Amino acid sequence: MFHPCTDPIIFLASTVIKGMLMKFSHLFGPVCSRRLGRSLGIDLVPFKTCTYDCVYCECGHTTHKGTDRKEFFPVSEVLSELDAYLSGGPALDFITFSGSGEPTLSTSVGEVIRYLKREFPSYRVAVLTNGSLFSLPEVREDLLLADVVLPTLSTVHEETFRTIHHPAKDLSLKSILNGIEQFRREYRGEIWLEVFIIPGVNTSDKELSGLADEIRRIRPDRIQLNTLDRPGPAEWVKPAGPGELSRIQAFLGVPDTEAIHSSHHESPFSPDESDPSQTICELIRRRPCTVDDIAQTTGLHRNEVLKLLRTIESEHQLLVKREKRGVFYFLRDNP
Repeated sequence: MFHPCTDPIIFLASTVIKGMLMKFSHLFGPVCSRRLGRSLGIDLVPFKTCTYDCVYCECGHTTHKGTDRKEFFPVSEVLSELDAYLSGGPALDFITFSGSGEPTLSTSVGEVIRYLKREFPSYRVAVLTNGSLFSLPEVREDLLLADVVLPTLSTVHEETFRTIHHPAKDLSLKSILNGIEQFRREYRGEIWLEVFIIPGVNTSDKELSGLADEIRRIRPDRIQLNTLDRPGPAEWVKPAGPGELSRIQAFLGVPDTEAIHSSHHESPFSPDESDPSQTICELIRRRPCTVDDIAQTTGLHRNEVLKLLRTIESEHQLLVKREKRGVFYFLRDNP
C-alpha cells in the first residue's frame, strides 16, 4: 500500500535520525516517499559522487564527478546491514537504491539486488538513477532484477543537456539516450521516467517536441514531471509553476504523465531528544530546509526550531536564502 508524503525532506530526515538510532552506514529509513510509499533506502556511493553536477541538485555541487565504476564500500557491510534490518520482516513497499550520488557508479549494485531477490523475495526493489551509464551492458545487466527503475531525462539536445547536467567529460547525450532505449528492450520491470523542468531552458516547443518523441521511443510505464522545490547550486534556476507543468503535461500528450507538486506532510519521525540541534545540523548540511520543513521532519514546534537555529548560527556558518517557497537555512560545511 502506498503512503503519499514528501520525498526529499523525509528521505533526508530518515537518513539522519535512523542513522543516529540504529548506527547503519549504508541504509536509511524506512522513509515515507510520495512516489514509492514506505521505502528503505540503500546508499552505495560516498556523498556527492556522481556522473553529473546538475544545476538543480538539492545536495549541492558534485565533489567527485566521473564515470569510473568501483566498489566504494565492502559489499559484505551492506549485506550485513540488510540482514539485520530485514530479518524482522518490516512492512515496506520498496527497498530503494538512492542517496546523494549516482548508485550505478557502484559495482556492488547488481550483487545487492540479486541478494535481495534471493534472500528477501517478498520485497520490491527500486533504483533511482540519472540513467547516464545505461550505455554500459554491465550496468543494464545489474538492474535487470529490479522491480522499478526511475531514470531522469530532461532534454534531447546536447547543448541543453550540458547546461542542465554538467556531465562528466566522457559522457554524450546520444549514448545515454541509446542506452536507456536499449535498457527498455532488455528490461521486463517498470520504468518510471522523471523529466526535470527548468523554465526557459527545456520548456520551448522544440524542447518539448523532442522529449515527446524520445519518450515514445523509451515507452516508460510512467512519466513524472518534476521541478525545483528548494535551492540548488545555480541561483538562476527557478521552479515551474503548476500552470506551466499542466501545460507541459498536455503538450507532451503521453499517457500516464503526472506532475510532481510540492507536498509537505507530517513526518513519522522524532528528533534525537538528547541533542535536537545536532539533528537539525545534519539535516541542513545535506539540503536547504525551511523552518516548516525542519518542524515537519523532526516533530519539533517551529518556535523551538527557530530558537535552535539561533544557537546553531552562533556555532556554525549558517546561511540563509529566500526563495519562492520561503526562507531556507543551510550550513556551508558539507560532510
